[in-house]
Amino acid sequence: MSAAVPKPRLKTSAMIASIAGEGQITRSAPFGHALVELARNRPEVVGMTADLGKYTDLHLFAKEYPQRYYQMGMAEQLLMGAAAGMAHEGAQPFVTTYAVFAARRAYDFIHQAIAEDNLDVKIVCALPGLTTGYGPSHQAAEDLALFRAMPNLTVIDPCDAIEIEQMVPAIADHRGPVYARLLRGNVPVVLDEYDYQFELGKAKLLRDGAEVLIISSGIMTMRALETAKALAADRVDVGVLHVPTIKPLDTATLLREARRSGRLVVVAENHTVIGGLGEAVAAVLLTNGVTPPFRQIGLPDAFLDAGALPTLHDRYGISTEAMCDTIKGWLR
Repeated sequence: MSAAVPKPRLKTSAMIASIAGEGQITRSAPFGHALVELARNRPEVVGMTADLGKYTDLHLFAKEYPQRYYQMGMAEQLLMGAAAGMAHEGAQPFVTTYAVFAARRAYDFIHQAIAEDNLDVKIVCALPGLTTGYGPSHQAAEDLALFRAMPNLTVIDPCDAIEIEQMVPAIADHRGPVYARLLRGNVPVVLDEYDYQFELGKAKLLRDGAEVLIISSGIMTMRALETAKALAADRVDVGVLHVPTIKPLDTATLLREARRSGRLVVVAENHTVIGGLGEAVAAVLLTNGVTPPFRQIGLPDAFLDAGALPTLHDRYGISTEAMCDTIKGWLR
């Protein structure tokens, strides 16, 4: 009896860092530009990073306000401790690093030094979820689950360049610690078609639909809108509810939309299906006695592969084409 031949491992080549599609409109470094503008009239705003100014768009702030910029070296725990100290002295630190380093390396320092004292520190982190092809060391697939569990911490997952620009002054006006995912570099422009205005703690219905409601955050709202347009050609009517604030959730809007009968509710997230938006929404619905047909699109409970982002997004079911196929399969 011959041994089973193992399946060849799929390979990809280029490590593509941008999530923008071909020909898609983008804006360069929306976070960096927004923070520079914010700081013009707010001398308490300081920028802090752990050797990643260029890769979190904070270099723009450093160029404009070099005396208010602190480069802490490759020491994320020190970065968070120093940010706590600055906040105690009246500064408002905007702290950047990669999401994996904040969530997995500096978690205890954020928990004990920042969140427990409810300090006014804004932690803004690049490479959230599956937005890099460099494998598990850089893919923050579980950051929302970790930070949702931290008391006092507001958690935000913005969709595009427009929302990032609007988010910066909004979180500056909010007193208390914030964790925000960051799309850096050339960031897609998506929400310009929807007369959108970011409001902390508020979900927004971007598109109505009678058959399917996709509840999404971050880049998955872009994918959800693309999916809704694609499925319209197949006469499938899809609505999209964008939920940029993961904590606190806009419970009232979620319940209002989920109570509408006859719709499949799908939560789509750029995060593991464990502990993220999907499970948060499910808990809200169940504890309030709302039980529509419910499905999740998200990353698996696994260490993800390295490779080119389009290949990985297809492989893990978060590309537009994969979402269309999945949802059509659920409707059969």
